[in-house]
Amino acid sequence: MLNYIDRYNAQGTTMRSFTLPFPTLLAGFVAVLVGYASSAAIIWQAAAAAGADASQIAGWMTALGLGMGVSTLALTLWRKVPILTAWSTPGAALLVTGLQGVTLSQAVGVFIFANALIVLCGVTGIFARLMKIIPHSLAAAMLAGILLRFGMQAFASLQGNLLLCGSMFAVWLLCKVWLPRFAVVAALLAGGAVAGFSGEVTTSQIAFSFVAPSWIAPEFTPALLLSVGVPFFLVTMASQNAPGFATLQASGYRVPVSPLIVATGGLALLLSPFGVYSICIAAITAAICQSPEAHPDPQKRWLAAAAAGVFYLLTGIFGGSITSLMSALPMAWLQMLAGLALLGTISGSLFQALNQESERDAAVVTFLVTASGVTLGGVGSAFWGLVLGGVSYVLLSTLRRA
Repeated sequence: MLNYIDRYNAQGTTMRSFTLPFPTLLAGFVAVLVGYASSAAIIWQAAAAAGADASQIAGWMTALGLGMGVSTLALTLWRKVPILTAWSTPGAALLVTGLQGVTLSQAVGVFIFANALIVLCGVTGIFARLMKIIPHSLAAAMLAGILLRFGMQAFASLQGNLLLCGSMFAVWLLCKVWLPRFAVVAALLAGGAVAGFSGEVTTSQIAFSFVAPSWIAPEFTPALLLSVGVPFFLVTMASQNAPGFATLQASGYRVPVSPLIVATGGLALLLSPFGVYSICIAAITAAICQSPEAHPDPQKRWLAAAAAGVFYLLTGIFGGSITSLMSALPMAWLQMLAGLALLGTISGSLFQALNQESERDAAVVTFLVTASGVTLGGVGSAFWGLVLGGVSYVLLSTLRRA
């Protein structure tokens, strides 16, 4: 909570100071950590597929970090809502195969083309109209399905890492009883201590450095724009932006869809020549900052998102160090930390999804399809979960009224 404390100076004038709770600050840190740990390697693969060398890839990471930091801070402070931005992980996975054998200039041409389509989608308001017709139960079910694998990964990591992950879970469980707001903090510290004492943190590999992004002149190849740019646009909107807005909706936040799409797509469009292939509304990392663990008051959880924006800026400044930092941290520690941080959001989403009996069957379909990870036509399971859940919702509602 942002606690205001009235103080009086020598002239009797009221002065105000505030404190940012550590769990709120930690939620922002964990959100950024999870975002980078879960998909930074995919970004490197996508850049390497386009022929970028290590220095150019580090420059891309710098530009992405700065872009996400600026957009997260600006949107969060503007709306006073925990709005996090992120790169498109499904889009990056598509680029890993789609950019094989192309030049960096052609890759930048694809980025500019796709981001221009995203801006156009926001300006016309098509995406906003689609988001308004999604039932809350289906949005919550989709969010639960997206986050399920993180919860499963957390406990799957017990196999082979029993001491590290078991100690984190035990500390988290005890703190949930007596100090629930500090449960994730305690798990982080406990896991860090165990990893440090067991020699699993290789700090000697960490080297902090700033690598400035370089301008790459775009080259537009019509065949490449159609074969890669259009699918990349569809995947980004369906598998990244749609879950991002659904996450906000499931967490009880109402935001104007079109202006946010224009803002994120426009910033990505401006930064495309520097390697920023996308800036989207985040789902998974945003859920961490939108959870009760971030702050008990939903109206103050934007503070966690603002903290995440600052951490994004720091990761951008040290973009050249991301790979070495990720390699220094035990993957099991990251997986358990992410799972524990998202448990509250998963349980809340499941409750909201299954609370309405008339919508329960459609919500279960949405949840299972999303959690399955199925990919059809290059589009991820979150989109197909909404589609099949929506079809089930319409058919069941119509037939029951008949």
